[in-house]
Amino acid sequence: MAVRAVRGATQVDADDRDEVLAATRELVATVMERNQLAAEDLISILFTATPDLVSEFPALAARELGLGGVPLMCATEIAVPHALPRVLRLMAHAETDRPRAEIQHVYLRGAAALRRDIAQ
Repeated sequence: MAVRAVRGATQVDADDRDEVLAATRELVATVMERNQLAAEDLISILFTATPDLVSEFPALAARELGLGGVPLMCATEIAVPHALPRVLRLMAHAETDRPRAEIQHVYLRGAAALRRDIAQ
C-alpha cells in the first residue's frame, strides 16, 4: 500500500458560510469518489482558503461528512495579487494501491481554470 497525495480545489461565489461548507463537502466527496477512497484510507487533509474566505473553516464540512477521525487542518493561501479569488483547496494524504499516474486530482467550478490540464 502506498501513500499518495490528492489535490483538489473549488471556487465559491461569495464568502458565505453555507456556500463554503457545501462547496467543501462537494470537493471532498468528489475526491473520495473519483479515487475510490474510504474514510479509513485517509491519513490527513490540509485545507486552504484564499484570504477573502473567512466565514467558516472548511474542515467543518469534512467532519460533517463523517471524517472527524481524520486529522484535518485549515490554513490561508498566500495573498498573491493576481490569484483567483474565493478558492478552497485541499491536499489529502491517503493509503491506496492506485499508482501515482491513476490518482485523479479534482478541480471544480471556477477552480478548473487553475489546472485545465487535469480538470474534469
